[in-house]
Amino acid sequence: MNKLNRPLSGWGRYPVETCASERPERYQDLRASSPTQIARGQGRSYGDAALGETVILTERVNRMLAFDVVAGTLRAEAGVTLAEILDVIVPQGWFLPVTPGTRFVSLGGCVAADVHGKNHHHDGAFGQHVIDIELILANNSRVTCSATENADLFWATVGGMGLTGIIGEVSLRLIPISSPYMQVRHHAAANLTATFALFENAALDDAYSVAWIDCLATGESLGRSVLMTGHHAAVVDLPNTLQSAVKIKPAKSMPFDLPAAALNPLTVKLFNQFYYTREGRKTQPFFAHYTDYFYPLDGISHWNRLYGKSGFVQYQCVIPTAGAFGAVTALLEKLAVSRRPSFLAVLKKLGAQDQGMLSFPLAGYTLALDIPMRDAGVLALTRELDAIVLAHGGRVYLAKDAVLNAQTFRIMYPRHAEWLRVKQLVDPHGRFASSLSKRLNLGAQHG
Repeated sequence: MNKLNRPLSGWGRYPVETCASERPERYQDLRASSPTQIARGQGRSYGDAALGETVILTERVNRMLAFDVVAGTLRAEAGVTLAEILDVIVPQGWFLPVTPGTRFVSLGGCVAADVHGKNHHHDGAFGQHVIDIELILANNSRVTCSATENADLFWATVGGMGLTGIIGEVSLRLIPISSPYMQVRHHAAANLTATFALFENAALDDAYSVAWIDCLATGESLGRSVLMTGHHAAVVDLPNTLQSAVKIKPAKSMPFDLPAAALNPLTVKLFNQFYYTREGRKTQPFFAHYTDYFYPLDGISHWNRLYGKSGFVQYQCVIPTAGAFGAVTALLEKLAVSRRPSFLAVLKKLGAQDQGMLSFPLAGYTLALDIPMRDAGVLALTRELDAIVLAHGGRVYLAKDAVLNAQTFRIMYPRHAEWLRVKQLVDPHGRFASSLSKRLNLGAQHG
């Protein structure tokens, strides 16, 4: 298979590396064909998880193989995107059990990162809903694994960042819906104390919840937010105007890289004030199409250009519940003092820890911050954020990471040794490797 050397990056556009890429045209062509390689779906992991010496582009291995419209199960090749799946299943009355904040990600990527959504506190992460996987190993044999068959390999692969083999096919359980709409309600919170109180208020709990945080607010307003809760709307509850056929709105595109100076503390502060006021006013329940509720940023193609050519780091961490308020307070204070404007800051409540050996979620709160990559000071800032997260027993999300070091990773992910034993059984020569795995020394024993 021909290889093409070209510069690649993750969605954050940092780092950029020259990688040899292969693009198999058919499922049968998926194989480990280089000394080291990593599969790459849509390139939507933010850092260097899908970069390496050779990347196997799976975007053309994207057939849907079987959809049981009665039982609500789907089997598909790993390169298919969530957007392609939703286009098929939603009109048939089904929805994804878990979805991240963009639908332009591959099915295999969702397994590899064990992505979570706004319903993790109720339904867990993506891997909890996978029936089985066909995995292509380093010796090019193909093996089926699930929670009951080759279970160790399955839980090493769910959240394993593509390092146990190439995820070839995935079977998934879906959830039933009766309309493409969500019934949504917004709750404004004046500060972080009020934000946590909203999350912990059982009367406000819903199937999905997420809070947008004004990360530049300080003092008594530190952590002010808008909590957005919702659930799938029944068709009988919709007004007549929404019960007619729905057309998908075409996405607008960010046509060029924004100058680095365009996003500064003043412009972000003005935007945050506008957004907090506009969204906080929506105190009464309203209906929103699922694309608007789950994927607001998908409405702008290439929104990552907002941060300019130097890109950005998305720093996402989770803190166990007991220390979450103190840790999130410290993280927001540290970011505010840094005067590095974060266009996006999101807080979610997570449920019980998932079974994937390297899965990110644990019971607590997860905070995601976009930090423009403008100078070396960003790396120093993330080290300070790491120290806060470590002090509170938390961890950083590998699918977003570009800056963590190996020592910190090993403290944050205590099941690494267990994962490594499985990895070395199926890939003893380390043929599946990425820039992330090399940076974090994932293939090495604990020292």
